[in-house]
Amino acid sequence: MSRNAAAMGAAPPSSPHRVRRLLSHLYVQCLIGVLLGAAVGWLWPASGAGLKPLGDGFIALVKMMIAPIIFCTVVHGIATMGNARAVGRVSVKALIYFEVLTTVALVVGLVVVNVVKPGSGLHVDVATLSTEHLPAAASQTHESFADFLLGIIPATLVSALTGKEILPVLLVSVLFGFGVHASGEAGAGLARGVEKFSGVLFTIIRWVMRLAPVGAFGSMAFTIGNYGLGTLRHLALLVGSFWLTALFFVLVVLGSVMRLNGLRLLPFLRYIKEELLIVLGTSSTEPVLPRMMAKLEHAGAAKPVVGITLPAGYSFNLDGTAIYLTMGGVFLAQALGIQLSFAQQLTMLAVMLLTSKGAAGVTGSGFIALAATLSAIPHVPVAALALIFGIDRFMSEARALTSLVGNGVATLAVARWDRQLDVARAQAVLRGDLPFVPAPTAVAAPKATPEPIAEPVPAGR
Repeated sequence: MSRNAAAMGAAPPSSPHRVRRLLSHLYVQCLIGVLLGAAVGWLWPASGAGLKPLGDGFIALVKMMIAPIIFCTVVHGIATMGNARAVGRVSVKALIYFEVLTTVALVVGLVVVNVVKPGSGLHVDVATLSTEHLPAAASQTHESFADFLLGIIPATLVSALTGKEILPVLLVSVLFGFGVHASGEAGAGLARGVEKFSGVLFTIIRWVMRLAPVGAFGSMAFTIGNYGLGTLRHLALLVGSFWLTALFFVLVVLGSVMRLNGLRLLPFLRYIKEELLIVLGTSSTEPVLPRMMAKLEHAGAAKPVVGITLPAGYSFNLDGTAIYLTMGGVFLAQALGIQLSFAQQLTMLAVMLLTSKGAAGVTGSGFIALAATLSAIPHVPVAALALIFGIDRFMSEARALTSLVGNGVATLAVARWDRQLDVARAQAVLRGDLPFVPAPTAVAAPKATPEPIAEPVPAGR
């Protein structure tokens, strides 16, 4: 359009087209779903609470695809790699990274809650508390660490793919991938079949993700309608300080990790904005796991590194849950007037290093992990959880968002540490020069993913 036409006040002919193009983006649709859900839950609480099946149905649709997608990604990655020792090398580096960052998250939460003291002055009488209205899992005897490790081993090879846990799927996938790798020509044919099957799975995921705005709408309407915004009135300091602490951890700690690896955090957040909005609406990181795997591969991380690090992070690297555990545990002690010594807080932190592991990225898992922590130490009674049960849902979004960003950053960091990250490609993708296309060809095409993992090679500059 010419300047003269613009001066005469002619309307840009492409405006309706721009609006349609904007509305075609999944993140815009999810944002609209979240806002509409919050409005429905606020204006019509009963109707909003009744919309819970919309969110549950969407999450269930995605969860049924997670196990086969992890299986195909890990098996194909291991089967086509050049060196079998590479998987062990990546796994060890990932676990070291997880342990360091989880400890940092716990310490950050511990420092903030001791400085802000959101529970001081409440003077709650422990005799008035009861576990009657808490979820059944919160008052049950929790498994030991040995039981947790044994629980990773599935009853059968197939049962891992039909269960609800991620770690058994990862174990079976790694073993099967090594089996295919060691089977010569027969294994090579099977690996090609697995790759083609993976393309079919991502086609289905692409269809399912079109329902994400509906799922976000239903979940947010239920949250506001069932719990109400008024629940925050008395405990707003805890909720607000937790959200700010999570934001600090993401921007400062995870931002520093990205800088150390030659990347920037804010472009990465823009790159995964659709996934962040889906997590905000559903309070769960599981629905976006398949898309996160595809996006991280597109960003230049080697396929086996993504297949091992990201799913494992869902159990071993829940940064948001780690912050919640220390802040929630000390808050309850402050509310009850229990003075925790420095040694007692260190003991609590050590226990949380274990209880934060294995908490799946689903709604409410952080609350159950906190119950497991309190049941393992004598300082704070489990019944104190009744104080924060009503507002836990308002903190679950921050837990999920922080953990999602943390696992995405972890995957890129481990890939760079193992020299299996194409840094130049990652920078171009985060700049927007190589946009992600959510289609099967974008996942399966040879140029869309890095070469199979092999011996370390110098990273791109």
